[in-house]
Amino acid sequence: MKTNTKPKKAFYAYQEKDIETIFDHIKSENNGKLLYQLPTGGGKTIIFSEIARRFIEEFDKTVIILTHRKELSTQTSSTLKKMGINNHIISSKSLDFKPDFDCYVAMVETLRNRIKAKKIKTNNVGLVIVDEAHHNSFRKLMSSFKNAFVIGVTATPFSSDISKPMKKHYKSLVMGENISELIAQGFLAKPQSYIYEVELNSLKTGIHGDYTVSSSNELYSLPPMLELLLKAYSENGAGKKTLIFNNGIAASQKVYETFTEAGIAIKHLNNKTPDKERKEILKWFKKTKDAVLTSVSILTTGFDEPTVQNVILNRATTSITLYHQMVGRGSRRLPSKKTFTITDLGNNIQRFGAWEEPVDWKYVFERPEEFAKQLHFQSSAGSSSVQSHGLSAELRAQFPNTLEMTFDIEGHYQEAIDTDKKTKTVIQQSIRQHAKMCMDNAETLSQAIALAEALQPEIDWRVKQYVKCLDNASKNYKAWLLEDYQNRLKGLIIKLYPKVTAA
Repeated sequence: MKTNTKPKKAFYAYQEKDIETIFDHIKSENNGKLLYQLPTGGGKTIIFSEIARRFIEEFDKTVIILTHRKELSTQTSSTLKKMGINNHIISSKSLDFKPDFDCYVAMVETLRNRIKAKKIKTNNVGLVIVDEAHHNSFRKLMSSFKNAFVIGVTATPFSSDISKPMKKHYKSLVMGENISELIAQGFLAKPQSYIYEVELNSLKTGIHGDYTVSSSNELYSLPPMLELLLKAYSENGAGKKTLIFNNGIAASQKVYETFTEAGIAIKHLNNKTPDKERKEILKWFKKTKDAVLTSVSILTTGFDEPTVQNVILNRATTSITLYHQMVGRGSRRLPSKKTFTITDLGNNIQRFGAWEEPVDWKYVFERPEEFAKQLHFQSSAGSSSVQSHGLSAELRAQFPNTLEMTFDIEGHYQEAIDTDKKTKTVIQQSIRQHAKMCMDNAETLSQAIALAEALQPEIDWRVKQYVKCLDNASKNYKAWLLEDYQNRLKGLIIKLYPKVTAA
């Protein structure tokens, strides 16, 4: 093995304790599955990097670390190298394991494709570390590592999909130091929270459980809400380096326009911002003392700027994970920064409690259904009932062999953003599901094509939801997308149907 056994890095007492506890589990449990919880800013990457180093040194087996974003892969690889661990990032250009490396870093889909193509063998993998383990995409790979010990790492051990609780994939939970203790010991900055109670009755929740982009855009783009935001910033954050989190691009752009008109230095960033421009914006944000950055779903993970002094939640969310991720962007401690400001314009603190208050994560892990009910009750108190999409009985009757006909456009859209995928993959996934439905319920190709045509009302609804997610799509684009969807659906059925019947 090529990893250097450098002198150990000096760890804080709570980090050393957690490392020893986790390593005791590894030594005593054969092929165990452990979940490790530690707040954002507590040093999760450093801790699991040291665990990887010790594992390689003691067991002489390969370690794989799974991430869900390119930035996290790069950051993780860099931390591993600093700790003397010779590692390699598995990408589309790197198709297999190389004997010169003890440790590999990979995004889930990339590694899954390499394994399916038999480019990578997993029999010598002894340890799998899953970063941001609350994301459900990781479960796709767990069966590929039957001989490995699995460690999931997260600040919030609560699955993003309640139908797939984390306790199904992990047998035990190790809890690290809580936020209030990390603040008391001087490791995290102390928050000062300002709450502006907002009427959320106009917000709707989608099938995936969080507030929809469209209803959030509508509310937070209203002049009174923009005036409230500007007032809150002026009262609590003027002159401070500020992050503003929004739920939709349209709302974020309105924020940008409002602050610009007020003469405040601000830039807007979202998942559609080109990489070059994004780097320039983040460079500007880093070096500008009083910079304001308004963003959408892009700076919650894989972004670390310790100089952030003020976090504004210009949105509501039902996700405790997202809540902790957003606030955590401001919690980094510096010699010149012992406190930071939280401004809540979405009743989030009322919903989840103060960010610094200890959470009984053991209860959350062991009883996720009960915890989810509590969150649902608190969320529904200030918003409209869950938005549902009903399929007609007549349409359902034409697909007797299909149990699940629904498709959560907004949920898949958000997942695409969270995992740095192109948003058009949402439409591709939807078309594949519809093609399968048509083929599963037809005896001939012509019947499958007829079923595709019968799905037009459902296609209209899905395209409408997708266009809402895009915020600024034109009517012409929507019309083109409707036509293209049906053409691609029929084309996929024609392409696949002979193969299906031949099988």
